[in-house]
Amino acid sequence: MSPARYLRITFWLTLAGVLFSGYLSAVKLATGTCAFNESCPYFLGYPACWYGFVMFLAMFFLVLAARYRGLASRASAQWIAWISTAGILFAGQFVWRELVLWLSSGNPDYGLVFPTCVYGLVFYLAIFILSLVMLKRGSRPELP
Repeated sequence: MSPARYLRITFWLTLAGVLFSGYLSAVKLATGTCAFNESCPYFLGYPACWYGFVMFLAMFFLVLAARYRGLASRASAQWIAWISTAGILFAGQFVWRELVLWLSSGNPDYGLVFPTCVYGLVFYLAIFILSLVMLKRGSRPELP
């Protein structure tokens, strides 16, 4: 995978993550309830979607900096990999809780088929895998 392709794909994945978690955060902030009629997991007293928004936004800005500001370096891919790792652990523990709940209580009704944390986890995994491929390649993301 070329550095330009890595940055292009991670741009779209992080943007999708920002928009999705941003929507969830905005609904929670505006209405006090979670989107899609789901339970709203909390972490340290704040909705989990707020943390997801911050992590996706941080990765998005790193991609923008690497693409347009000349901060294209191995370090940007490493930071994106570290943040996506934190996202995997963060979303993964909420997905685990939902799985345990689902197994113990039957079939909960989710507005998007799966809990929203599952979608965040999928984005984090995709970004992490792409970053590992980029880092393993030993390439330095360059300006497109």
